[in-house]
Amino acid sequence: MRFPLLFLLASLWVSSCQAQGIGGQKEVATSPEVVSTDAHTGVGVTTFEKYEELAPIFEQKNDTTYLINFWATWCKPCVEELPFIEQLHDDFAGQKLKIILVSLDFPDQIDSKLIPFIKDRQLRSQVMVLLDGDYNAWIDRVEPAWGGAIPVTIIYNAEKRVFIDRPVKKYDDLKTAVASFF
Repeated sequence: MRFPLLFLLASLWVSSCQAQGIGGQKEVATSPEVVSTDAHTGVGVTTFEKYEELAPIFEQKNDTTYLINFWATWCKPCVEELPFIEQLHDDFAGQKLKIILVSLDFPDQIDSKLIPFIKDRQLRSQVMVLLDGDYNAWIDRVEPAWGGAIPVTIIYNAEKRVFIDRPVKKYDDLKTAVASFF
């Protein structure tokens, strides 16, 4: 009797995964495991060991505009521009804008610094962590003009791409850049 029940549960799980797009066509990469979640807040981050796992977020060809920001909690200019990025959630609510914050925080500081930072700042954007420290191997693949400093922001959709290689100092500058996609 146990075998049919296990088979039924496994079948339901596979059907559920297919309905959610798991194992099907890859949209924005979210398949790597959520390695850290604060039990009290539910704050979690998705980590990617290698750039290749993260690369699909730069290759979407759909009707959504993507804002991808490389940052770290230890980077003062990165932290200063985060409120501007978060404000976009409100100003572009209902529009097809996907915001992804790619943290370059150190692996041993995800639980001790990154997750508390996300909680304290109440970040609403999706946070991914890239653990691949071989920066020279992947920076040019993100953007050939990128010298490696953070923060940097890439805004793109199927037809247009903008690369911002300096800290955003004024919200209106970022809002104008995003608005040009709509």
